[in-house]
Amino acid sequence: MVRKNQRLLLLVICCSVSGVILGGTSGWAESRICLQQSTVSSDCITQNPIQRTIQGMSTGLVAGAGAAFGATWNLGHKE
Repeated sequence: MVRKNQRLLLLVICCSVSGVILGGTSGWAESRICLQQSTVSSDCITQNPIQRTIQGMSTGLVAGAGAAFGATWNLGHKE
C-alpha cells in the first residue's frame, strides 16, 4: 500500500512539474507574441508578462495534478 502511494505521489509531482514548465513557457510566449504584434491591444499593455507567466504556471500545475489523478483513477477502475 505504501508503494502505491509513493508511485501516486511521484506521478502527481512529475505531471505537475511538467504542467508548470509547459504553462509557464506558454504564458511567456503568449505575452511576447502579444507585444510584438503590429496593433498592440490594451490587454497586452496592462498585464505584466511575469504575471501572465505565473498565471500560466499555476494553470499548468492544476492541469498536471488533475491529469495525474485522473489517470490513476482510470487505472484503478480498470483493475
